[in-house]
Amino acid sequence: MKKSCAGRVARRIVGMGILSLAILPPAISATWAAPAALPPGLSAAQIDAVVARARDAFHVPGVAVAVVYDGQVVFARGYGRRGEDAHSGNVDTRTMFAIGSNTKEFTTTALATLVDAGKLKWDDRVIDHMPEFRVADPAITRDFRVSDLLTHHSGMGEGAGDLMLFSHSTFTRPEVLAALPYMPFTAPFRVDYAYNNLLYVVAGALVEKISGTSWENYVQSHLIDAAGLPACQSTPPVSGQMDVATGQGEDPALPDRATLRLPAVAPAGGIWCSVDGVSRWVQMFLNGGKTPQGRTIISTAQRDVVWAPHALLPLPDTAQATQGHFRAYGYGWFTEDFFGKKRVWHTGTIDGMVSYVSFLPEMNTGIVVLTNHDDHHATYAIQTTLNSLVVTGKSDDWVQHWKDEATAKEAEAAKAAATDGPGSPARPFITLSAQAAHDYVGLYHDDWRGNLHVTQKGTELRLTFDKAIGLSGVLSALPHDLFVVRWDNRAQDAEDDSYVQFQRDMTGKVVGMKMQVIGSDFSFDAQDLHPRKVSDQP
Repeated sequence: MKKSCAGRVARRIVGMGILSLAILPPAISATWAAPAALPPGLSAAQIDAVVARARDAFHVPGVAVAVVYDGQVVFARGYGRRGEDAHSGNVDTRTMFAIGSNTKEFTTTALATLVDAGKLKWDDRVIDHMPEFRVADPAITRDFRVSDLLTHHSGMGEGAGDLMLFSHSTFTRPEVLAALPYMPFTAPFRVDYAYNNLLYVVAGALVEKISGTSWENYVQSHLIDAAGLPACQSTPPVSGQMDVATGQGEDPALPDRATLRLPAVAPAGGIWCSVDGVSRWVQMFLNGGKTPQGRTIISTAQRDVVWAPHALLPLPDTAQATQGHFRAYGYGWFTEDFFGKKRVWHTGTIDGMVSYVSFLPEMNTGIVVLTNHDDHHATYAIQTTLNSLVVTGKSDDWVQHWKDEATAKEAEAAKAAATDGPGSPARPFITLSAQAAHDYVGLYHDDWRGNLHVTQKGTELRLTFDKAIGLSGVLSALPHDLFVVRWDNRAQDAEDDSYVQFQRDMTGKVVGMKMQVIGSDFSFDAQDLHPRKVSDQP
């Protein structure tokens, strides 16, 4: 399982031309029947064309898109395959995708239902509902509010604690809560924005504490089933469920229901849903918290609270091109101005898939894009194009923009690797004798992540984690007690290869290590680990 996050854009667009939306022959696996017209400025042919271009540019096996307009789902279509295998089934509107951080809106909506019921207030102190709640600073613990769980301004670093949630982690939710006091603060409380999944897990535990049932049960019954979201569930899919997408690098085999392990990360990124399901979720939000049948899921007042700006963010690099002047985070939602219109949105990345949900409330429009490729460029290209067409009737070439960005990043990374990366002429690997390698063997313990093991077979050293089935790799030596761990599972973990710097005391004995991911996956937060050697026996 990989990170659950909001995607980011990295450079400014200047002088972009208008996007040509010539119709390409997309691989369409489901026809659509629109009960009403698409928003002015947007056509089915334009949607098909940009999806085809994005799939081709970023090698995306499958995509599902839906559009909600004036209270109705007016477009829903599947494109391509459910997995990387050329023989996998076709995506349709009931194909379930992992939606990652778009789960966060379900968790904040669950909290909103408790606010509506008078069981909770957004400014309540967390410890008044969860006396066991602790963070590293006792003063911050005492003042930590429910809203602070949701706005990514806690003072913890970006992705803090994600190693308890992803990378094959087997941590339980109670274990995550118990480790929370050991997470370091890297900025003042309520000042700097740093995306955080860990506190959404705490928010899910808060739902459990107040409701008296599991987060999975509460979300399924009070939100998914109550709102009538088809092909949507709060638990992972199991063997026997056929219409399920497989993410990039993931095993298509599904677990048996009897052996299913519910992931600790679920309140931050655990929901699986089809485009039919997410589009009806969008429909409910655009309708002020009510289903088309008139059932209230949350009040309009609480819908407006979760959509309101609660914490300011820096402008994105694309702000000039989209005439943006502000960006903020609400409770589980980003909000910004987009060509003079309010836009509310969120993305999600997990299990090799990326989702993107976007609202244009003043245009009575919502757009959903689900993909089974671990790359945010395609979803950003499709969503920004479709949102631009709805608001302005035209669009810059966003597919080409993010293709250029991806190409530039790949070239930059290749240059850095060749210049001074591990194994380059500037930093060559070295071969250690079996005796020299033995210095590093042992059991290491980190306060929040638990035990790590360094084992030896001949001259080969290996690093493994407890509570992470399958996260293990070979340690390759560089000079000065520095190593690179290359993880065994290349399909899932290659981007998380990390430096491992062993530390010695004044006598020359190895006493601990530090780690730093080589790439840019902020969810592999190895920099927060401080494992100390507790035994020479692994």
